[in-house]
Amino acid sequence: MLLSITWNIDPEIFSLGPIHVRYYGVLFALAFVCDYLIFVRFFKREKLPLPLLDTLTMWAVIFTIVGLRLGHCLFYEPAHYLAHPFDMLKIWEGGLASHGAAVALPLGLFLFCRKYKMSYLWLLDRIVIVVALTGFFIRIGNLMNSEIYGVQTSLPWGFIFERRHEIMPKHPTQIYEALAYLLIFFILLHIFVKKDNLRRRGGFLFGAFLTLLFTFRFLVEFIKERQVDFEEGMLLDMGQLLSIPFVLAGVCLLIYSLRCAPQSKPFIGNVNPFEDKAKEKQGAPRSKSGDRVKK
Repeated sequence: MLLSITWNIDPEIFSLGPIHVRYYGVLFALAFVCDYLIFVRFFKREKLPLPLLDTLTMWAVIFTIVGLRLGHCLFYEPAHYLAHPFDMLKIWEGGLASHGAAVALPLGLFLFCRKYKMSYLWLLDRIVIVVALTGFFIRIGNLMNSEIYGVQTSLPWGFIFERRHEIMPKHPTQIYEALAYLLIFFILLHIFVKKDNLRRRGGFLFGAFLTLLFTFRFLVEFIKERQVDFEEGMLLDMGQLLSIPFVLAGVCLLIYSLRCAPQSKPFIGNVNPFEDKAKEKQGAPRSKSGDRVKK
């Protein structure tokens, strides 16, 4: 008899009529709360206005969720969802892919930076720190759902996912990935706090994130079960094929940041438009008589 862990956790915490509260949803929401609190510290450190963070959070949440959903629909089951496009809206039925968010979130941040005159690389270097933490929460959510696990194993920490009608222990790849993402989070946070010379290099943290995370994603796929039928017989599965460009992009960014990148500043031209608006609201200085002083 193989040593193993029997896993039969109910993914639903409780329900109130039509409302069903699941571990995955709670962990997903908790991730965004933690991300926001960490970014509050980042903004205070850089002396940036917190209302801007609220707007950034809204943009990031929308583009992340849309990217996660479209990534699954278009990368893993395009035939079904292109034939039934309204099914893409049924997010409660499951089906999210991190590679989709890896495309959509940078796109959303690019649009955000154009609108608010912020430095794109400066923002990416900070957002990836909390994205790594978000990945940890999401993979724990996958564990609670008994989904996205690995192939059969004889290791003593193999999980028997009874809710998926498994009878043999499988690699708990959700835990492997969760721990890897948590480690990446602490590595990036350490660089941000302790390594000023690297933090100021535009693109370094973003490049390190892409390289570390997607290299691990590529490797862990070798012990994962295939998620969709068309992957059977493929040398590399869809997750690995999608990870390769991100690893290459990460390496290129690391080289660029170390060789060419100037010091990263929050705003383009190092001009904070919010300070200018605040000064405009204060108005021109007044004379002793109370009249505006003309310049």
